Amino acid sequence: MKLISWNIDSLNAALTSDSNRAIMSREVLIKLNAMQADVLAIQETKLSAKGPTKKHIEVIEELFPAYNIAWRSSQEPARKGYAGTMFLYKKELEPIVSHPELSCPHPMDAEGRIMTLEFDDFFLTNVYTPNAGNELRRLDDRQVWDQKYADYLASLDQIKPVIATGDFNVAHEEIDLAHPANNHFSAGFTDEERQGFTNLLNRGFVDTFRYLHGPVEGVYTWWAQRVKTSKINNSGWRIDYFLVSERIVEKVKKSEMIDSGDRQDHTPILLEIDL
Repeated sequence: MKLISWNIDSLNAALTSDSNRAIMSREVLIKLNAMQADVLAIQETKLSAKGPTKKHIEVIEELFPAYNIAWRSSQEPARKGYAGTMFLYKKELEPIVSHPELSCPHPMDAEGRIMTLEFDDFFLTNVYTPNAGNELRRLDDRQVWDQKYADYLASLDQIKPVIATGDFNVAHEEIDLAHPANNHFSAGFTDEERQGFTNLLNRGFVDTFRYLHGPVEGVYTWWAQRVKTSKINNSGWRIDYFLVSERIVEKVKKSEMIDSGDRQDHTPILLEIDL
């Protein structure tokens, strides 16, 4: 099975805008369709509470004619056009789609951050983890999220194996970002967030990229848009992951990043697993 995950940072813009960035985003989408993954997990769609418009659906169906669409958007009282997740999955697949809620601090559960597909032999869950925010204002809430999310994955794992993917908004170890010393107190690299990710792995999950590649350096999934040279200089962070239940890790064949060219922000990631 081939799976792809991507924080697109506004599916709305990618499908409807004519900006240079939107054009680059569509080029990435065309590339992803050519790879013919079984499932594409998308984060940060930034769609309205009503989900994709007729225009959005037309463009998605043109770009991905072999796929069904499942989506979840931010709902009131959460911010409009914020966060959001989506699955595109091959039409011959028939997963059960669910929208889990974790009983997290208000209004995280309303931000459309998790979707799960249940297949006969495994779960595939798509997450857009909350950022700790400017001045770490949301760090306390983020710690609650991390605990609740770990509990959720562990509950799934008691039923059948789990594949968890998405933007986890944390660089786990110093090797996972270009400048760890300068970012020790930055959102995404605080001791608390890193420990939260360690706690998640300790519940029975494996970071597939590190499992296959070991301590390779300089491989990232995100480069800051606001710094024009971040990608040129490879000043990045690895904050997007494919995790799997320990008992299926030996079935993982490939876990790597997909080149998104000059486009900064997140790049897609790929998992191939023999299930």
